Amino acid sequence: MISRHSRTRRAAGLTAALCAAALTLTACGSDDSSSGKSSPSSSSTSPAVSASVTPSGSASASATPSASPTKAAKTITNLDAVSVTGNPGKSPTVKADWPIKIAKTTSKVLNPGTGRTVDSSATVNVNYVGINARTGKSFDSSFTRGKATSFSLDQVVAGFKKGLAGKKVGDRVLIMMPGTDAYDSQGGASQVGINKGDSLIFVVEIKDVAYKTAEGTAVTPPAGLPTVTVKNNVPDVKIGDAKKPSSLVTQPLIKGAGRKVTAKDTIQVKYRTWSWSDDELIEDGYDGSGVSGQMSGVIEGWKKGLVGQTVGSRVMLVVPPSMAYPKGNATPTIAKGETLVYVIDILFADEASS
Repeated sequence: MISRHSRTRRAAGLTAALCAAALTLTACGSDDSSSGKSSPSSSSTSPAVSASVTPSGSASASATPSASPTKAAKTITNLDAVSVTGNPGKSPTVKADWPIKIAKTTSKVLNPGTGRTVDSSATVNVNYVGINARTGKSFDSSFTRGKATSFSLDQVVAGFKKGLAGKKVGDRVLIMMPGTDAYDSQGGASQVGINKGDSLIFVVEIKDVAYKTAEGTAVTPPAGLPTVTVKNNVPDVKIGDAKKPSSLVTQPLIKGAGRKVTAKDTIQVKYRTWSWSDDELIEDGYDGSGVSGQMSGVIEGWKKGLVGQTVGSRVMLVVPPSMAYPKGNATPTIAKGETLVYVIDILFADEASS
């Protein structure tokens, strides 16, 4: 008999795929499983400032400065020299005696929030404007695009990550970073007017952050379903005497307080997969910060079962083969005609970038 974990595989899909509209250093690629049909999406990305973004200049709050100031940049040691005005929710006005620079990434909260704390590797949803401290000009602004953007802090420039780690949802944060924490390693970002050595300023409004695990109100499942137990916040499933259903079963185990998942979303989840026929754990995606992908690319059972569930929830799905892998799957190994049981923590959801 195969031991319970001998067939276990790390989550083969939903590889880091949050495709931000801006802040992208690399284009979306693919990381398909051998079958090309794993439950997750196959796209991936690395958000940071995009070389394709056209500098708007609209968020700069000084008079129109010269693109190439003739005077040397003044080194500042704190953010008192930078003025930010305007109401939260609107594009801010940023002023300083340009050009300026800073030796170490520094941040401060301009308007405090009261939400969950941002972990250094968290996925966040933010509005922001980026200012080149050499010219005083904006090189990127989600305010100008009219839509907040989401990305993992593991995929942005170091200064952005340092500036947001430890802050809270609802905070409006001023960050200034030296070129060494921005684009010096790439020689700058000439497409958006950033030279090597330029310090950058960001004003960031933190709108949301991914959960680390499911969090909310416990839901008692009805009798007759597989039994879910939890140890060290990791779920386990025992099929036992449960009767195999012929149609999809969607059973919330924890009801989260976040937004409802839509069919257009990119989601971040932790999940585990069991085969009904032999009660085996066949896929384990519960470590780390979870995996991400677009709802448009998941199996039919996930599309039907997760739409309408709330972020923060833990959901058990019992998925018949017709809504999963009717012909079987190579990675993870799934037999033809197998019914699958998933336990899924919904950590984050945001409308996918077009």
